[in-house]
Amino acid sequence: MKLLGATFSIRSLQYVFVISSLCAILAVILRPLVYTSKEDNIYTTYLPPKKELTKAGTHRENATLVVLCRNDDLEDVLSSMQSLEDRFNKRYHYPWLFLNEVPFTNAFKNATGRMTDSKIEFVTLAPEEWELPTSIDLTQLAHTLRVMTENQVIYGGSLSYRLMCRFNSGFFFRVPKLLQYDYYWRVEPGIKFHCDLDYDPFTFMREHDKMYGFVIAIREFPNTIPTLWHHTHEFFRKNPELLARDNSLPFIEDYGMGLDGMYNLCHFWSNFEIANLNFFRSDAYMKYFNYLDSQKGFFYERWGDAPVHSLAAALMLNKSQLHYFEDMGYFHPPWSHCPLDEESHTSGRCLCNRDRSFANNPYSCFEQWHRNMQI
Repeated sequence: MKLLGATFSIRSLQYVFVISSLCAILAVILRPLVYTSKEDNIYTTYLPPKKELTKAGTHRENATLVVLCRNDDLEDVLSSMQSLEDRFNKRYHYPWLFLNEVPFTNAFKNATGRMTDSKIEFVTLAPEEWELPTSIDLTQLAHTLRVMTENQVIYGGSLSYRLMCRFNSGFFFRVPKLLQYDYYWRVEPGIKFHCDLDYDPFTFMREHDKMYGFVIAIREFPNTIPTLWHHTHEFFRKNPELLARDNSLPFIEDYGMGLDGMYNLCHFWSNFEIANLNFFRSDAYMKYFNYLDSQKGFFYERWGDAPVHSLAAALMLNKSQLHYFEDMGYFHPPWSHCPLDEESHTSGRCLCNRDRSFANNPYSCFEQWHRNMQI
């Protein structure tokens, strides 16, 4: 009888374990996904209180992960989310903020909501943040699009690309839902992270007074920005007080001639950015952006947000406020950054080929970066 009782107890425990496991799985699958505001197009996944803590048990920085995308980017968005969640955010639980010029579909919201335990918000941009300015001459714009298409300028015939670049240059950091944050990490559809990140880059930025972080430095296509450097030179000639004392002119000019020299086209590839949003919100940056916007080069040429951000950061910030995240393995088609040091590969379990890292590409600007930092 004792033996039978022992058998019965073991089987009972097994049944309890199976039922408990099924309940736990169902709780994850059916966790509440709550629409907090249809008017603002906001969709939030609520978390248990313990998820508010980082791995180390300390509070998160005032930061968010930002994705500008469209509904038909869903597959690539999910791939990016999976990569960043697996390599970093599943331990830190920073919120995601999705931006779109049109409302996100429920299918998009539900699919992305299943990819993370973190809070998610979805925002439809206001018309004034995305639409073509009324000051743009449509005839001149049509001529520019046609000529650049004929000359095979990359994205030269695209109006939507121009709207995106202008938005990223002067509007994204003013989106109302983003105003509550101090830092942001830009995440694009279809990217991949090669290495685990076992520290919080936002905390690193704050503790070391960094304002702008990048992972790839590359040259811009000259036929997209024929007058950008001229207008930048004119702006700083009129506003010399905005030029940082210990700026990074050696990164963007090769011959020691400063603003009077020629722009070498080097810029930080802005599809990856970790930055202090208060830099972009500053009076100095806004004055620079508004001046550039008045020159209409976002539309009559094809100015990208990458050189605009880079020129501003290189000239308005001290070089100590810039940071090269050399230990982050990162891929955005067609280029990849792979850490060159052994320690990053060991601690970060990197899956990338160092020989193929863009840092070794002759088109990269890491020589200029090292010169600028006197490495």
